[in-house]
Amino acid sequence: MNKSELVKSLAEKAEVTQKDAAKALDALVETIQQALANGDKVQIIGFGSFEVRDRKERKVISPATGEEIKVPATKVPAFKPGKSLKEAVAVKPAKGGKKGTKAGKSSKK
Repeated sequence: MNKSELVKSLAEKAEVTQKDAAKALDALVETIQQALANGDKVQIIGFGSFEVRDRKERKVISPATGEEIKVPATKVPAFKPGKSLKEAVAVKPAKGGKKGTKAGKSSKK
């Protein structure tokens, strides 16, 4: 789903115009960005939380030259899904099937 599809869906569910839904979505995204830029955590109960995480300095090897490169420490945005979101997207196992076994193959040797 891209932004325009999301705006259309929001407009339908909230019974507002697509223009108003687009404004609301833009305001939400901007507010989350500003909060993260200020080092704040944004929690939406049931959906998840946005936060800033520190990534340590590390050394990597360039695949092109084989040379070791130092990547500086940085801050990155991160999202941690909430319980409701996790449950909504969880794959439920098929009836009678066992998790982790392939169909038609026995787990005994």
